[in-house]
Amino acid sequence: ISAAGGSALRVHAVRFGPGQELLGSLQAFVDERRLRAPFIITCVGSVTKATLRLANATASNTDEVIHLSGRFEIVSLVGTLNRDAHLHVCLSDGEGRTVGGHALGGLEVFTTAEVVVGEAADLQFTREPDGRTGFPELVVTR
Repeated sequence: ISAAGGSALRVHAVRFGPGQELLGSLQAFVDERRLRAPFIITCVGSVTKATLRLANATASNTDEVIHLSGRFEIVSLVGTLNRDAHLHVCLSDGEGRTVGGHALGGLEVFTTAEVVVGEAADLQFTREPDGRTGFPELVVTR
């Protein structure tokens, strides 16, 4: 378990427009503001492309990746935004069907992406390799 207790909260809000790549834009936002423990509070918007890793993937088998193209509503975007961001997204198509997974990138904004980012002001998020999972996992420090 990696935990460091409570923290004060700072809230940041940003809107990304048509054609912007959401994950890269969020990472640039975090880097520009030097946020040490950022996370997604909420996000609404739409995308035309997405690359997702599905739940079946392991560190040794990352073949479970899908590339989506079309118009999708962002139903949910959650996770941490430190250097090696760990974000999951759920998208719905024009008929309300949903798909979700680990967001790998390529989330191209269609009309808008309105994101509220939280920052645990007294903490720092990093990632370190975890031999049990094979993935870099979250480490929380003060």
